[in-house]
Amino acid sequence: MKVIGLDSGSTTTKGVLFEQNNLVKKYLVLTSGDPKRAAAEVVTKLSGNEPCKLITTGYGRKLLKADKAVTEITCHAKGASYLSPGIQNVIDIGGQDSKVIRMNTDGHVLDFNMNDKCAAGTGRFVEVLMRTLGESIDLIDPFVALAEPVKINSMCTVFAESEVISLIGKGEKRENIALGVLHSIAARISNQHRQINPDQGPIFFSGGLSHSKKVVDLVAEYTQKEVYYDQELSQYAGSIGAALIGIQQK
Repeated sequence: MKVIGLDSGSTTTKGVLFEQNNLVKKYLVLTSGDPKRAAAEVVTKLSGNEPCKLITTGYGRKLLKADKAVTEITCHAKGASYLSPGIQNVIDIGGQDSKVIRMNTDGHVLDFNMNDKCAAGTGRFVEVLMRTLGESIDLIDPFVALAEPVKINSMCTVFAESEVISLIGKGEKRENIALGVLHSIAARISNQHRQINPDQGPIFFSGGLSHSKKVVDLVAEYTQKEVYYDQELSQYAGSIGAALIGIQQK
C-alpha cells in the first residue's frame, strides 16, 4: 500500500510517501500564497500519478480531495513519536504558529498549547527580522557564529522590526542583533512550553527552524531540557504523522 502524508503549511508544503510501511520519498515546496497549487504539486511529485491513499494536515488540509484530513496537533505528535520513539514532548515552530504538545509514549496527545494569534514566536518573526538585517534565514548559523546577543525587547513583530532598525542606526553589529532575535524566540517558546509540563522529559523539536543548530541549542538552554531533532526529517514531522495515520486506518 502506498500512502502520502501531506502537510499544507502557510510557508512550506511538505509531503512524504510511505510504501509497505517504509518512508521512501519526501518533497517540499514553498507555499507562495497558493496552497492548493503547492499541495497538488507535492502529491504529483510523490505519487507519479499512481493511485495512493492521501492523508492531509495543516492549514490547507481541506483544499484537496483526500481520504482523510487530520489536525496538525495529532499529526505532529505521531510524526515526532516516529522520529524519536518514546518522546513525550514536542515543540514545533512553524511559519505562522508555534505549538507545544505533550503526549504519552505511544504518540497520543494529552495536552497542547498553540500560538496562532501573533507572529512573535514563529518562523515568520525570524524571517522578517533577518530580512530587515539583509541576511537569509537559511544562513543564520554561520551569520551568528561569533556574535554576542543584543536584547530584543519588543514582543510584537512590527515593533521588533522597528527596534531592529533602530539598533542598526545606532551602529550595533547585525550579527549581534540576529542572535538577539534567536534568543527572543527561544525565550518565548520556552515560556509556552512551561504552560504544558516543564518537568516531563526531553523535547523533540520540529518545524523549519529545526534546521538551525543554534536555535536548537538555544531552545535547550531556555527550556533546560535535552532537545532531539532530525536534521533531515524534523520539518516533515506533520506529514509523516499524517501518513502513519493513513497506514493505520482500515
